[in-house]
Amino acid sequence: MQTIEETIAVLTDTLNLGERGKSLTAQSPLLGSVPELDSMAVIHLITALEDRFGISVEDDDISAATFETVGSLAAFVDDKLAQ
Repeated sequence: MQTIEETIAVLTDTLNLGERGKSLTAQSPLLGSVPELDSMAVIHLITALEDRFGISVEDDDISAATFETVGSLAAFVDDKLAQ
């Protein structure tokens, strides 16, 4: 649960979602649903996640499925933390 909350915080801060960030849940869709999440924002988001969680993300670690929902992104972070 904590990873979801921290992932939402990173999303909200990185994408400057403001009040809209408060409505995000694990089921909230990301790619195609959050206009601020474009290709450049994905790069900034990955960097922010690396900094926040102390993980390292390689280019081949990332797929569109990773950014399908807030929950899938948090699960990706959990997987990286477990490595």
